[in-house]
Amino acid sequence: MKRFLIVLPLLVSSVYAVELNTQMQTYMAKLKATAKSENPKFTNFDYARGEEIFTSKHIGKRGKLVSCTSCHTTNLRQKGENINTGKIMDPLSPLANAKSMSSVKKVKKWLRRNFRDVYNRLGTAQEKGDVITYIINAK
Repeated sequence: MKRFLIVLPLLVSSVYAVELNTQMQTYMAKLKATAKSENPKFTNFDYARGEEIFTSKHIGKRGKLVSCTSCHTTNLRQKGENINTGKIMDPLSPLANAKSMSSVKKVKKWLRRNFRDVYNRLGTAQEKGDVITYIINAK
């Protein structure tokens, strides 16, 4: 079991442009296991699916046509602005903001909140993993 726990983070981190901390690696591994249990055909998280989720527009919880890019912009290395509050947000890309994608608690909170705001529902494990994969690999 100890060998598995040591090797697992190494396997997970090797597919990302940004080195995830151990807690985020573990979270991604859990998302992967959940996605596989929900869909036996699932093989891995996908940048293109994550980009589609992040950029596609939907009627959000406030009745407006929105996407994740409505606040975060299409360039994840730039600051964003909340379209409802006007609050300026730090860049989402960990390449521009070292704190981004470093806290599992915060990542879970914002995924839950943002899926509800944009999609009016909770995201699946695969969707969450795809979005995280997109964010950490976005150029």
